[in-house]
Amino acid sequence: MAQGDLPTRRHVVLLEGTGLAADGTPATIEVTVDDPPDDAGSTRVPEPWVLLPSSLRDAGDLGKLATRLARAGCRVLRPTPRGMGRSNGSLERLTLHVLAGDIAHTIRSLGQGRPAVLLGHAAGHFVARVVDLDHPALVRGIVVAAAAARVFPPEVADSVDLIADARRPRAERLAHLRRAFFAEGSDPQEWLEGWHPSLGPAYRAAARIPDKSRWWPVSHAPLLDLQAADDPWRPPRTRHELKEALGDRVTVRVIERASHALPFERPDAVAAAAIEWRRGLDGAD
Repeated sequence: MAQGDLPTRRHVVLLEGTGLAADGTPATIEVTVDDPPDDAGSTRVPEPWVLLPSSLRDAGDLGKLATRLARAGCRVLRPTPRGMGRSNGSLERLTLHVLAGDIAHTIRSLGQGRPAVLLGHAAGHFVARVVDLDHPALVRGIVVAAAAARVFPPEVADSVDLIADARRPRAERLAHLRRAFFAEGSDPQEWLEGWHPSLGPAYRAAARIPDKSRWWPVSHAPLLDLQAADDPWRPPRTRHELKEALGDRVTVRVIERASHALPFERPDAVAAAAIEWRRGLDGAD
């Protein structure tokens, strides 16, 4: 059986004390770990990859991508954001610094002594970028997957709250999923589930601290700007805005037949592009 066909080893870890909440109580972060297929006799320590989900959604969206990356030899860590699953911790005065601290603790606890590649899907790239800002020694590289433009069209953001509201008509929610997240030919129905609308106020407030001007034009680690060709959050005129800001640290790739739900729609293509880019870093260093 080829390595790419072997089953990965998946388990769940609860990490305690990821950072003190405002009331002095520690947080708990639920992390799904996908290890490479068992390679008897191997002493190689796999590189950790941390996958960060999009706004108001949990790490389950990235399961297929995690499997692809683990089969390629990576140790894939999927921390569940605070307030979802078994992850908990204060949501008061939540900031990107706090969320980045949760990820830093995850890397220190489960990364087996190696810096990690961070893959942030959509709004998840906010957290990835602030991990790099606050904890650069823990970051080997960053993949921003379907990141919105620095200033994105406001009308697509209006779709998020509507989609997340299960009280809205199914047909209306599907129409907005197709408008804001899924390319023509993709099936958006699975994304009718998995939303956490009650967390919207806390996470929207967190996304504003620090201000985008602090982290957007800064990157200590090399960065892959992995875009979806049909993503309304990333108009074609903005294709190279991140590279123009950060120069040679940024590699731009565009995946066809995909929209804002890129890692969910095209996990094979995302994994292939990310792994190819990562391998290229070793020769560039």
